Amino acid sequence: MNDFVTVNEVGPRDGLQSQGKTLSIEERLSMINRLLASGVRSIEVGSFVSPKAVPQMAGTGELFTQLAMTDSVAYSALVPNLRGYELARAAGVKSIAVVLSATETMNQRNINMSLEQSVAVCSALLQRAREDGIEGRAYVAVAFECPFEGLTPVAVVESLTARMFEAGARKVIIADTIGAANPKSVRDVLSRLVGLDAASMLSCHFHDTRGMALANVLAALDLGVREFDSSIGGLGGCPFSPGATGNLATEDLVLMLDSMGLRSGIEPLALIDTIQHVQALTGVPLGGHSFRWLQRQADKQQGGAHV
Repeated sequence: MNDFVTVNEVGPRDGLQSQGKTLSIEERLSMINRLLASGVRSIEVGSFVSPKAVPQMAGTGELFTQLAMTDSVAYSALVPNLRGYELARAAGVKSIAVVLSATETMNQRNINMSLEQSVAVCSALLQRAREDGIEGRAYVAVAFECPFEGLTPVAVVESLTARMFEAGARKVIIADTIGAANPKSVRDVLSRLVGLDAASMLSCHFHDTRGMALANVLAALDLGVREFDSSIGGLGGCPFSPGATGNLATEDLVLMLDSMGLRSGIEPLALIDTIQHVQALTGVPLGGHSFRWLQRQADKQQGGAHV
């Protein structure tokens, strides 16, 4: 059994894009540097979207030019279209991600395209990335349930995942965009997908809206998935998806993996200072289910005490 699990930190992109406060490039960089100091080695830095649509992501190209440890950290960025891809390529981005929603209505509401139009755009971007020697990743959003259409048929997710692999995706991320998945639905979907390609080419993005994110991670681990998105302190959620609050907290994921004897390269207690730093930057109360327990353990190490 492969005991190493990649924790892909999405706080700088998915976490920040839904916040009312827009951080400066320097503040975003300080967030990333704190994550690096915590041992995080896979980070979604930002997105190359219109700053009019998502002002929190303005300046992502400049941010990429200031990143540290570029030879040892897997940095990635989301690109919505060819314009965004060209900006990412010019900034030296080595890994891009596209987002394909699994339902017609979500595509129409999110990007004003039909499902087939979205497939065509994502496929073209992935093919272009492969030609340019850039890693291409594809999110299949609302893979379990859509806020507009209800439950997403497993066959649709299977078909879209296959099409993204055919277009050149090196990794497909199955995304529970509104946090509606449960361990059974995760098994139902992933058991169909692991037959398409190796489980090593799959990743999962769970939200903790209903408190089941860690249970869903466990179901995916049992099927061989070894990469998961998470957000420091549980920051964020998709601003275009009703009910999508609550990303899986990085500290909860790392602590569970560590407790199970699985390696992530991240020390759970090292995340405490990072959470507090990001909380100060954003002005948003942060911390997953395990945060207070981790704080107590950190205090004990430092000789503190609680009554």
